[in-house]
Amino acid sequence: VVATSVVVNSTVSNADHPKQLVFHIVTNGINYGTMQAWFQSNDFKGSTIEVQNVEEFSWFNASYSPIMKQLLDADSRDFYFGGYQDMNVVPKLRSPKYLSLLNHLRFYIPEIYPQLEKVVFLDDDVVVQKDLTPLFSLDLHGNVNGAVESCLEAFHRYYKYLNFSNPIISAKFDPQACGWAFGMNVFDLIAWKKANVTARYHYWQEQNADGTLWRLGTLPPGLLTFYGLTEPLDRRWHVLGLGYDLNIDNRLMESAAGVHFNGFMKPWLKLA
Repeated sequence: VVATSVVVNSTVSNADHPKQLVFHIVTNGINYGTMQAWFQSNDFKGSTIEVQNVEEFSWFNASYSPIMKQLLDADSRDFYFGGYQDMNVVPKLRSPKYLSLLNHLRFYIPEIYPQLEKVVFLDDDVVVQKDLTPLFSLDLHGNVNGAVESCLEAFHRYYKYLNFSNPIISAKFDPQACGWAFGMNVFDLIAWKKANVTARYHYWQEQNADGTLWRLGTLPPGLLTFYGLTEPLDRRWHVLGLGYDLNIDNRLMESAAGVHFNGFMKPWLKLA
């Protein structure tokens, strides 16, 4: 709740016209009541805030979503979460439903918001420092996903995320293709539907049912799903690496529209 509040509060605090902003928040059943109460009892400069509970999405089920089917499968649970078996974790909180499904909702945005044409997607560990309104009028040149590329160093090229020894990957993708980041993205939902992006995502999740194409996370399937459909954004829109990378240029951070604490050290946690 604190993290999500940071995203909303920092966005409206830096917006030229906060009353024009509508925030769509999706959470799980554990946090839904608290999240709703928090956003109803605070005024975020007149912006509109909608909170939804993923567990009320009846369409998001194992017969429709491959990732839901995989994460509810016992073998997959061992595959994803085997390392947690010895820890004193409440079984409900260890459930894949609570750990992973919210991450995968980013591939279902047109299903969650069928009336919307364009959205700015923000992870819940982003702090906004500038007005984001210009993102809505950016020309994506027919692409679906506007994202900041992350291949300034070799690590963020496709071959680092995907198994190129598998012919399904090597036949269709360039191993040197530049990676990009989730966290602050512009999605053109009309272009998304035209390119049938969610079906592409389903295809790649089914191909990876045995976990051999990539290991974990939503970025590898994102790189596959949005391949050839991604428009590079100016890197000052979204600066990553906070919370673990000590070498980020201070001037870049200060000029950034959004800084992303995608490391373990979140400023709102005691750990940091």
